[in-house]
Amino acid sequence: MRYLYSLLFISLSVSIAFSQSMPPGTYTSTNKKAIKYYEESKQMFQVRKDIEAEKLVKKAIEEDPNFLEAHSAYGQLLLSKNRIKEAITIYEKAVQINPKIFVENHYYLGVSYLNEAQYEKAIPCLETIIKTERINPTIKEEAARYLKNAKFGADAIKHPQTFKPINVGAGINTAEFEYFPSINRRWQYFLFTRNIREGEGVTAPRQEDFYVSKKVNGVWQTANPITSVNTLGNEGAPSLSADGEIMFFASCMEMTGDYGSSDRKGYGSCDIFYAQKINGKWTKPHNAGPMINTRNWETQPSFSSDGKTLYFIRGIAGRGDIQNPDVYSSTIGEDGKFSEPIKLSDNINTPLGEESVFIHPDNQTLYFSSEGHPGMGRLDIFMSKRQADGSWGKAINLGYPINTVAEENSLLVDANGKLAYFASEREGGFGGLDIYQFELPESVRPEKITYVKGLTYNAKTKVPVDASFELIDLETQQSVTSAYSNSAGEFLVTLTSNHNYLVNVSKPGFLFYSDNFSLKDKAADYNKPYQLQIPLQPIDTGIIELKNIFFDVNKADLKAESKAELQKIITFLKANPTLKVEFSGHTDNSGDKVFNKTLSNNRAKAIYDYVIEKGPIPAANLSYKGYGDTKPKAPNDSPENKAKNRRTELKVLAK
Repeated sequence: MRYLYSLLFISLSVSIAFSQSMPPGTYTSTNKKAIKYYEESKQMFQVRKDIEAEKLVKKAIEEDPNFLEAHSAYGQLLLSKNRIKEAITIYEKAVQINPKIFVENHYYLGVSYLNEAQYEKAIPCLETIIKTERINPTIKEEAARYLKNAKFGADAIKHPQTFKPINVGAGINTAEFEYFPSINRRWQYFLFTRNIREGEGVTAPRQEDFYVSKKVNGVWQTANPITSVNTLGNEGAPSLSADGEIMFFASCMEMTGDYGSSDRKGYGSCDIFYAQKINGKWTKPHNAGPMINTRNWETQPSFSSDGKTLYFIRGIAGRGDIQNPDVYSSTIGEDGKFSEPIKLSDNINTPLGEESVFIHPDNQTLYFSSEGHPGMGRLDIFMSKRQADGSWGKAINLGYPINTVAEENSLLVDANGKLAYFASEREGGFGGLDIYQFELPESVRPEKITYVKGLTYNAKTKVPVDASFELIDLETQQSVTSAYSNSAGEFLVTLTSNHNYLVNVSKPGFLFYSDNFSLKDKAADYNKPYQLQIPLQPIDTGIIELKNIFFDVNKADLKAESKAELQKIITFLKANPTLKVEFSGHTDNSGDKVFNKTLSNNRAKAIYDYVIEKGPIPAANLSYKGYGDTKPKAPNDSPENKAKNRRTELKVLAK
């Protein structure tokens, strides 16, 4: 695990650990023995003999308890070893001796306080650095950033979130490291990464592999490795598609490495791969390709529930570390290929590191870990909401004690938005990192969603058929998702509740299908998906009721909500250029029959005119007619039946 600000300690602190001094040739001490021990300690430190250096600098302090240079040097030596609590004691003494000679001591003391979550104490130390004119500009810049963390942490502790983490149990967690959870929608299995030390001793290499646990009677059972995916290399950070049939994950190997799988070739240090589940088993993984993967570090994928967008982390692979990891996204185009990835805005990414990205099934809420936004320290977990214009909103810290001075990452939020999972190395676990679950606070929950389950089939034979489908938000006219039903005619997608949707389904050789449904008055329940039965009419037999063409009462002006449906008609007619069709209008039996026939005719003509103008579609292929109330679908004996009779249709006249 990384230590807070350790890179700054290495790049600034250690390099000057024994360089602070008064004017040349002078010290704050006149004790010759103390100076001798101090200078000998300095020599030991320069040749990396830290044990000897510590013994000597302690002797210098014993000889002169007010020897400021010795205190400062000893404090920085302790920081280089991440002995933070001991460093605090030394720096407190140094500042007490003289707060003005070595002002940088306030900085090191403030950062040490941050490491120990002593936020209130850190604030005045860091403010002292910012107010000091002559000081290392890098230290001053870092102090300003750390001051934001100190103030955030001090306030967050005063306003804690309700947080009761529960270990998910011995079926998943062990004395090893478990992290990056992923659960399929039906809660049948729990997929995660386990990091195991292979051999005895702390220097033995570690191996990352996938394990899966099934739930029986509410208890996760002993997890087993996924042998068809695991290799001698490292696999981690799995992400499942909404239907649980596709898994994206990261795998790390050399550029042309082969770790037990002939197709596990990579472009760089870590690449993103995917596998599909067929007949209950995962296929051999395939590389996501050069658009996603580069010579750098690509990892921690999260696949959106609409099956369109892959979010992932990309960092620059350096010598022994990963520099500036950021969140990227890539969208699958109509050609089925990933687009050029884009780095998300600075509401998400910072000059420091971002990790553990997770797009919730609502496709509106993004969770990620960051060390660049103001937080409690190290990696904190944040949330961002998608805005009306498609951009990502300001990052919101999940708060204390979900976030602490330690690292928090690999968050997963279930479909109903109430239960979250994350990895933590806290007391009371089985050892190492364990996976915990907790109830997510209301303020950082995603949008409420439900699932829509559809079946596409031949209306004449009742045989299931695969088909392309699209779901559109009727209010915004924006496509929410588009994909294909499988060979059994089934599809499963997530939708945000409290919206009205248009569904379009098409397949060559069939008339397109059009309908709409409302989730506005339905409570979101991801356990009970909304059911859609979609009969597709063979192209030579059918009449399509245009359920998504809308008019105001007693008017023939097309409403804006009709646009998506009209475009679907145009696309269908262009794909079938020899087809002859009639647009027909119908009313119920209320009111004047002459008026009704005229109204139905004008509505049919409005569609006809739009298609000819916007298509353009040859007028010779089209006709229109108003039938008034002469062709009812149902008896005009109730408001519901009358609503069925008020309709427009597309009728095939000839192929």
